[in-house]
Amino acid sequence: MMIPILAQTDDFLLIDKPAGLDFHQNEEQASLIDLVRQQTGIDSLFTVHRLDKMTSGLLLLARNPETTRSLGEQFAAHHIQKFYLAISDAKPSKKQGKIQGGMEKGRGGSWKFVREGGQLATTQFFSYGLGDGLRLFLLRPRTGRTHQLRVALKSLGSPILGDSRYAGTEADRGYLHAYAIEFKLAGNTHRYTCPPTFGQHFQSAVCQDQLSQLDAPWDLAWPK
Repeated sequence: MMIPILAQTDDFLLIDKPAGLDFHQNEEQASLIDLVRQQTGIDSLFTVHRLDKMTSGLLLLARNPETTRSLGEQFAAHHIQKFYLAISDAKPSKKQGKIQGGMEKGRGGSWKFVREGGQLATTQFFSYGLGDGLRLFLLRPRTGRTHQLRVALKSLGSPILGDSRYAGTEADRGYLHAYAIEFKLAGNTHRYTCPPTFGQHFQSAVCQDQLSQLDAPWDLAWPK
């Protein structure tokens, strides 16, 4: 499997992670970072964030310790802006706004919102009708909790299509995609977008038309 390389500098590598590819090593594959090392011949690569196995899209890798430290600090302080796309076949309780609550571990590796306590998780979102009961979500996580977006959309009544762990309807893939990212290095602002390239519903004419009409996510007036 060839992993698309979207940007390469002396400081970082930006890839389009395929859906269904595990980030960690398992019995069937090497770790994602090792696969990229093998493909590019670049040995000096460092992890600064992760994506779930079902999630496709933008993944940033550092190429030296200095960049690793800088990006790691920015991720920890929530200064790096990330934006995601998701599709659900269930009507949400509201069409845009904020999803916020405490999260804690549930059973079998799943997470859940709790009424009191837990780790605070905040997500802003817009949504757009695609017809046939489908809805496209543009998501902006303001915190970085495990499974945050998946739990947030389930709590909204719109589990992600293909996300069986969180009650999503069976589909050809899990419909969550890391769509855009903004970060700073050496005083320069870097912005990238990456539309999804796999999944029958992402590739439908109506979804492609809606994506073509979206403004750059960092320019939007996000719900407070």
